[in-house]
Amino acid sequence: MAEVYLSLGSNLGDREKYLKEAVKRLKSNRNIVLKNLSPIYETKPVGYLEQDNFLNAAILIETDLTPYELLDVTTSIEAELKRERTIKWGPRTIDIDILLYDGFILHDEKLTIPHPHMWERVFVLIPLRDINPSLNKNGLSIDELIQRLIDKQGVWLYKKDWCEEV
Repeated sequence: MAEVYLSLGSNLGDREKYLKEAVKRLKSNRNIVLKNLSPIYETKPVGYLEQDNFLNAAILIETDLTPYELLDVTTSIEAELKRERTIKWGPRTIDIDILLYDGFILHDEKLTIPHPHMWERVFVLIPLRDINPSLNKNGLSIDELIQRLIDKQGVWLYKKDWCEEV
């Protein structure tokens, strides 16, 4: 089974409920095993700034789904939770991104792994560090990458223990 890191985000409606529901739906898939879950962080929006703050988390799963099959699952969950894609980087009920997939490198019009912007986003890196502090990019530790970004992007702890509720 492949180890896969996913990023979750929500900034519309009951944000925490959408994160929990996304995790529940992922866990209900017989081809997915939830291995670890970060705390939830509240973050300022990046890219399109005229919107509410996000709640973000990262999860580690194991799956025997291919990257494309997993993308179909995550996209279906987003649709079930009423995700609308109207503004690039705009408001959303739920966003589920595949960050890393078992060391795969993939780039086509449908999917890019590793996620193309993950190393530039502290709202991805901080939750990711919580579940795997040994990650690095080009010899830079995840802590070093976070330090380069932390002053530019607002991130603060929202809820540490929410996995019992999922």
